[in-house]
Amino acid sequence: MKVSARNAIKGTVKTVVPGAVNTEITLEIAPGIEVTAIITKISAEELKISEGKMAYAVIKSSDVLLAVD
Repeated sequence: MKVSARNAIKGTVKTVVPGAVNTEITLEIAPGIEVTAIITKISAEELKISEGKMAYAVIKSSDVLLAVD
């Protein structure tokens, strides 16, 4: 796999929550560390995303925001 994004993090699909339009997918990238993405339901079906499968979280952003209380 080659992508232009600089941040591609490999992980194991922990949960898949399909909705009417989108699917929420959580990857465990290290013990106790998770990344959650929301993709279209059609994309999740085409990628055959399922629990236990390996996948990549590909992150491309021009902005990173921080907040504090």
